[in-house]
Amino acid sequence: MTDLETAQSGGCPVPHGTPDLVEPTLHSHGDPHAAWRTLRREAPVSWHPVGDTLGFWSVTRYEDSDRVLRDYQRFTSERGTMIDLLGTDDPAGGSQLAVTDPPRHDVMRRPLQRALTIKAVQRSEKVIRQQILRLLAPLADGGTFDFAQAMLAMPMAVTGVLMGLPREDWPRLTRLTTTCIAPDDPEYRHPEGRKKTLEAAHRELFSYFQDIVRARRRDLGDDLISILLRTEFEGRAMSVGETVSNCYSMLLGANVTTPHAPSFAFDHLIGTPQLDDWAAHPVLITSGVEEALRWASPITYFMRYATTEVELGGTVVKAGDPVVVWIASANRDEAVFPDPFVFDIRRRPNRHIAFGAGAHHCVGHSVARVTLRLLFAELFGSYTDFAQPAKAERLGSNFVSGYKHLPMTASVKGR
Repeated sequence: MTDLETAQSGGCPVPHGTPDLVEPTLHSHGDPHAAWRTLRREAPVSWHPVGDTLGFWSVTRYEDSDRVLRDYQRFTSERGTMIDLLGTDDPAGGSQLAVTDPPRHDVMRRPLQRALTIKAVQRSEKVIRQQILRLLAPLADGGTFDFAQAMLAMPMAVTGVLMGLPREDWPRLTRLTTTCIAPDDPEYRHPEGRKKTLEAAHRELFSYFQDIVRARRRDLGDDLISILLRTEFEGRAMSVGETVSNCYSMLLGANVTTPHAPSFAFDHLIGTPQLDDWAAHPVLITSGVEEALRWASPITYFMRYATTEVELGGTVVKAGDPVVVWIASANRDEAVFPDPFVFDIRRRPNRHIAFGAGAHHCVGHSVARVTLRLLFAELFGSYTDFAQPAKAERLGSNFVSGYKHLPMTASVKGR
């Protein structure tokens, strides 16, 4: 990529040679950070074409990203938040929490937010820790342990308990949600291609939750699905379809965020003094977890649509234009994070936006944070001599920055 040459696309300048940021293999096998760093410097808001007729405004700096995510009046989520839906509106807009703006969003979110406050989640610490111990148990055997696979299963174990989902269904649901966010990955792709992959995964998940929701309506409890079913807005309760849609969104949100921060941290830190330093100072678990979230930025981007003509980063964005905020780029912005390409377990302040910002800030962030703190406390408290006997494998996705395999060995402390 050059610094000086520019090409015209969609009537605005973008750095010549900018790679296709939508291409999943760039994120699994390449280095999107090199492209984002140049864009932050040369064209912080630039047009990125998709195919012959579509495209979006690519936002790479922290300040602009934070503004887009917080200003739901000028940048709506209701038309869709995924690049996959470019050219069409999300059919769940206005009924699913992730694609509904305030004030309706606030009414739908409030009961879940009360159930997932830090104090409420801390009451579930014993259950969360039990699930973590179960998943990490094979690490004590002394053989090679696939840490990334265990991490992919971890949020499902926690969310499965909170949603009241049968344990025997957890592996299936983990695979289905991973398939939804990585339909191009060879391990998850259907033989008939990407479209078939998504159709089959979505159909199976929605069918599953339809059965669960109908059964739960007859026997309400204190789980998250029952809370959704009790939620009233606009003078009525959520329909089965709306509840199913939000169950899907809630499960997807949990399963795509939590697992990848620890995998990123260990892949980067194993064999370095930083890991030993972190393990030796339990007081740094909280700041280290926040740095792992910033470093990983598991959700690579969020998309919004401009509702009116607006100036963003010195560029005029027209009403109706899609805008993609690259979370992973914003979290490495040199203007906000000193030495952003250094993993600093003592970084304070750490104003990362790994969970988004504004009204759509991840409703389950407290669950994720508590889970990750308990995970690292158990890893550092019970194990030592971490090693990585083989290369890790990244997940093939442009939406989630993560791992599907990470071989690890460790010794049990005191043995």
